[in-house]
Amino acid sequence: MKKEIIEKIASLIVASFGLVAALAWNGAIQAIFKKVFGTAEGVAATLIYAFVVTIIAVVATIWIAKIIDKKK
Repeated sequence: MKKEIIEKIASLIVASFGLVAALAWNGAIQAIFKKVFGTAEGVAATLIYAFVVTIIAVVATIWIAKIIDKKK
């Protein structure tokens, strides 16, 4: 039981660091978006931002999966 608790706590800590990193990247991408496209206010700009971030996430996920497959 103690080992399971430690493993869960470790998983939560790692997930927390992942969330912090994601928020940092979110801020960086928003700053780039504002620099390139001007203000990021309004529904249209928010939807464009969400679409761009989704595309980046999908491409990055596929790229990382291919790298992992090559190492196996």
